[in-house]
Amino acid sequence: MTLRSRFALSLLTIAVALQVPLALAFMAVQSVRVQLTELRSSEFTASLTLGQLREGITALKLAETRMFALRDTTSLQVMQVSTERLTQYINQLETRDLANVADTLRLAVGDINPIVQREYELAVAGLWDEADSISVHIVTPAIERALRGVQSAERLLWNSTRDRVDDAEHTIQQALFVSVVALAAALILAIYVAVRLTRSVQQPVAELERGMAAVADGDFSQQIELAPTRPDEFGRLASSFDSMARQLAELDKLKAEFVSIASHELKTPLNVIIGYLELLSEGVYGPLTDKQREVLRVVQAQSQTVTRLAKQLLDVSRFEAGGGKLEPRHISLARLLDDLEKAFHVLAVQRGVRFLVTHGDRLPDEVVWDADRVNEVLGNLLSNAFKFTERGGEVELRVERDDGNILFEVRDTGAGIPAEQLPRVFDKFYQADNQRYASRAGTGLGLAIAKGIVEQHGGTITVESTRGVGTTFQISMPIAVITGRRTPMRESTIAEVA
Repeated sequence: MTLRSRFALSLLTIAVALQVPLALAFMAVQSVRVQLTELRSSEFTASLTLGQLREGITALKLAETRMFALRDTTSLQVMQVSTERLTQYINQLETRDLANVADTLRLAVGDINPIVQREYELAVAGLWDEADSISVHIVTPAIERALRGVQSAERLLWNSTRDRVDDAEHTIQQALFVSVVALAAALILAIYVAVRLTRSVQQPVAELERGMAAVADGDFSQQIELAPTRPDEFGRLASSFDSMARQLAELDKLKAEFVSIASHELKTPLNVIIGYLELLSEGVYGPLTDKQREVLRVVQAQSQTVTRLAKQLLDVSRFEAGGGKLEPRHISLARLLDDLEKAFHVLAVQRGVRFLVTHGDRLPDEVVWDADRVNEVLGNLLSNAFKFTERGGEVELRVERDDGNILFEVRDTGAGIPAEQLPRVFDKFYQADNQRYASRAGTGLGLAIAKGIVEQHGGTITVESTRGVGTTFQISMPIAVITGRRTPMRESTIAEVA
């Protein structure tokens, strides 16, 4: 599945998952709405009807009382109208699930209708005692039964309404619970899909980033854990990365071979040129004028510079190819440091720079290193320190012991190196932006060679620098290095610094 399809499917899954709780909540609202509609059309209307019944019965009772109190025959007509309305209200109750109550009320009102007519006839005839007897023994009990029926209907209606309200509340609570559970499940699903999607993208991106960082650092053999056969965009990127790494490795190999061959082939003609220049300077081919000797000295100096550059190029090529062999032997560490101090003392005086060599405690008497190579490394670092330190500054070489390692620290108070350029100072031919502060131009190979020599000794070299404050190079090397090529020989002397 392609990355675009995976994104689309994941987003669709999240959208559907979030729609489920919304749909459940909508269904619950619809259910509650139906229940409220039924409640309004049934219980509420029945409540109004019962209220009208109670008012009608009360009006009937008041009309009868008025009739006997005022001897008013008009009230009998009111009683008849009231009983007719009561009959209509009772018929309405039958459609509100109150049929039993309606029957009771119908019987009570049914007893009232003929009696009210008889009571009316006696009152018109002036027979009030007989009319009063009918009222006391028949009409009044019938009215009381009707009132009790209304009260019973009200209790039934109250219970029915309460049950419906409880059902609606239960429906709301159940819908709320289901919606919350569904929402939680949808969120969990959405988070799971998002995490899976993020991981499916993050891991390949991190792997490609790691591979590209290794390639940027010059490691073209770096393998990434991404199959080029993956059916998505990352598979195509992995295939492109592998192809790019192979091509870069081939180009780097060709470049190293070219530099090695070119520098090696340059040595023979350069040696011939230098040889003839020495013969000329010795007067083998006849005397030279002062002007010719001056030109000869310039040519000799430039020839030595080209020879040194060719040697550095050859050294870099050998270290990259693993052919930079060491000749470790027992050397005196104190003698090494003393020679370095003497060699650079003159330069320090000439440039007006304070030069310090400080020793830590517990330094071993001897170490097993390639003396020439170590001299080359420290000499290069000290030369750079003096090159970038102005008059009145300070250069320090500090040596300490760290268990089985020797720590060198070359510190100066020179121009410093920009922070963004520090990772590349050990690259071949790379020169930082601080070259304008240097006393003389360099080739950009010294630090690359130094790094190769230190790593051949099983050590590490790092750099720290602050612009305008100074630079510190730190070297850590084991006290004894065994290359396996030959047994270290004890030697009491070491080469002087070139």
